[in-house]
Amino acid sequence: ADYKSRMTTAEAPDAPPSISAVLRALLTHQSAMDDGKMSLDEIVSAFGNRAFGVLYLLFGLPNCFPMPPGIPILCGIVVAVVSIQMVMGREALVLPGWLGRRRIDRGMLASAINKSSKLLEKFESFSRPRYPALSSSHMRRAIGLAGLALAIALMAPIPIFGGIPAGIAVTILGLAFTQRDGVLIAFGLVVATPVALAVTSAMVFAMVQGAAAIF
Repeated sequence: ADYKSRMTTAEAPDAPPSISAVLRALLTHQSAMDDGKMSLDEIVSAFGNRAFGVLYLLFGLPNCFPMPPGIPILCGIVVAVVSIQMVMGREALVLPGWLGRRRIDRGMLASAINKSSKLLEKFESFSRPRYPALSSSHMRRAIGLAGLALAIALMAPIPIFGGIPAGIAVTILGLAFTQRDGVLIAFGLVVATPVALAVTSAMVFAMVQGAAAIF
């Protein structure tokens, strides 16, 4: 069975798959079992128009924890590419070849998901499809603009903890968009994104001030 058949089992025909179902399908997909890796194109193909939220989720989650240099930058690039297509109003995500062919380690994804499983379960316990107007195509563009700003924040040269504020906000937007939860989308846009950008800006300013004091 493929992703879609596993994700829609025991779900209402028009209900989006739960976050848990999305992640279980991702981590058990057969193509990832052969060499322990899977390409971004495989993920996009399997999840269709849900790929926007799923990629936000997957590349936001690792940054919710301290990460070595380089990881937030890579995640920021992916989030930026996804966000630009959302702003353009694309109904289906199409990654550029150099990015779509990139293979990611299943173990790394599993580790990030396991670390955040309790948080995901809490979100999932109250997140559900509601206020569809807040998950319309117009709101998709707004989410894309927020995601683009957060992607730039992820790529800010702040070591270890720098990606955490933006990572949390991207994860919230990914969860909300995947679940079609208008309330959580509004929270992500109005609260989580501005707070993340403000905290990141403050950290960058502190770094610049510190560097100026040294030199």
